[in-house]
Amino acid sequence: MKRFRALMILFVLLSCTAKTFASDDKGKIDAGNLIIGHITDSYSWHLFSVDEHHVCIPLPVILIHDGNFDVFMSSKFHHGECSYKGYKIVGGGTKKEHIVCVDEQDNVLLDAEGNEISPIDLSITKTAAGIMIATALLLVIFMLVCKSCKKNSGKAPKGLQSLVEILVLFIKDQVVYPIMGEKRTKKYLPYILTLFFFIFFCNIMGLIPLFPGGVNITGNICVTAVLAIITFLITTLSGNKHYWKDIFNTPGVPWWLKWGLPIMPIVEFVGMLTKPFVLCVRLFANMTAGHIVILGFITLIFIFGNMSPGLGYGVSVVSIFFSVFISALECLVCFIQAYVFAMLSTLYIAMATEEHHEEHEIEKA
Repeated sequence: MKRFRALMILFVLLSCTAKTFASDDKGKIDAGNLIIGHITDSYSWHLFSVDEHHVCIPLPVILIHDGNFDVFMSSKFHHGECSYKGYKIVGGGTKKEHIVCVDEQDNVLLDAEGNEISPIDLSITKTAAGIMIATALLLVIFMLVCKSCKKNSGKAPKGLQSLVEILVLFIKDQVVYPIMGEKRTKKYLPYILTLFFFIFFCNIMGLIPLFPGGVNITGNICVTAVLAIITFLITTLSGNKHYWKDIFNTPGVPWWLKWGLPIMPIVEFVGMLTKPFVLCVRLFANMTAGHIVILGFITLIFIFGNMSPGLGYGVSVVSIFFSVFISALECLVCFIQAYVFAMLSTLYIAMATEEHHEEHEIEKA
């Protein structure tokens, strides 16, 4: 019965998303623009549409240009239809939204080389707002769990505390401790736990189509890149002499591959740089692909509906079924991707901080 209720709730949420799609179309569906527009960043938080009226939450726009510091809400652009203070939003659909400078006739200003003139953009976009909301909710959750731990000290955990403790112990006992050992676990466990819970929570938020969910945080390459760079910096700054020796003076390799023709140092150095790239792209690609598949199934309803209303209703049953199935699978992927990112970060840091002990011969001639 509980599983049936969960599936019905998921069905309703997907139906709400489908209604938003239906109100966005004007007789024809441009699947590419529709899907890309829902997974990319924007200057406002779209909630739903009624006919041609879009209900959105405006977000702060912060711009610096020619010594002017301008702060206003994105609603001044009227969904990109108007300019304000010499600025205008361009792009959308399959192109990323960005702000450019315009003249009094709303013509985009160009420099001497024919490129668009853009201000320094420090705006709070949908992704940035989503990160703030996710961080705030995580802080509230962990403050409540911490309070519960103090209150129920010596007793069996209950509710939210029980769930959080299971995840914390899983990451500690099954990921960090087996790879790092006791000493390094105490030092790096807080970072790995922060990384895991942030990614996992952002992944889950991206599956919920209703506010404050629906923002594709981990499907933004800039977000995953920053997380990967943080891991890279910790790995690099924590690396001991053995770590750097293995890169630039690899043991057991002929001298001519290290100094004469330095193939191995180059290979090892490139490998060091590709590790954060792998972290970044894996998380970004997996989360974005899941959203695109779900949105693709929902869009099919309106593509076939434009051909024939009966065909649209018939396809909707299949589309919603597969959307529910993929959404349930995405819940598992949310955990797996957070787990993999945390595990690989742990592995990279452990490799950089591992102590090499000298081996002494115990065999006698």
